[in-house]
Amino acid sequence: MDVSTEVPHRVEVYPDREVVVEFDPDLTFECVDDCTWCCHHGVLLYDRDLLELAQRANLAENTTDFRGEKFVTREAKDREDHVAEDGCACAFLREDGLCSLHLEEDWKPTRCSVFPLAVWREDGDLHVDIRDSAHDHCDGLNVSERKVVDNLEAFLPELLWDLENPDSDREL
Repeated sequence: MDVSTEVPHRVEVYPDREVVVEFDPDLTFECVDDCTWCCHHGVLLYDRDLLELAQRANLAENTTDFRGEKFVTREAKDREDHVAEDGCACAFLREDGLCSLHLEEDWKPTRCSVFPLAVWREDGDLHVDIRDSAHDHCDGLNVSERKVVDNLEAFLPELLWDLENPDSDREL
């Protein structure tokens, strides 16, 4: 993948599916042990995620409606660290700090795959940047050799291009 060093710039992620990249192409990301910051918030579920989740968990017990959208519920955790200020985190975050959906089901909701990126549509184009809050809280930025721009297909499931509003700034 030929990547321009100019920001913003276009990158083809899938055939005929480009994004406008708004972050430094040298930025790296890799999840690090004991960092569950991204699991503190309710995870927005797109329609296709709901169908996938229904095959793996009880939707009535594990989802909630907020402002007309479905989210994974947050619940109190016994952990003292790596939870939100209210002591809660994603219902699928295990006590060992790992995700039961990812580890036991080999699946992640779209919003979990997207993290730490911010995604939005502007003038018909899909744009990606690093979430502002990730710069402050995510321990996985710039700690590895894995360049985000070279691995966009791992962060950006194809369904994002089909969504009317993929805006990743919606939270529970």
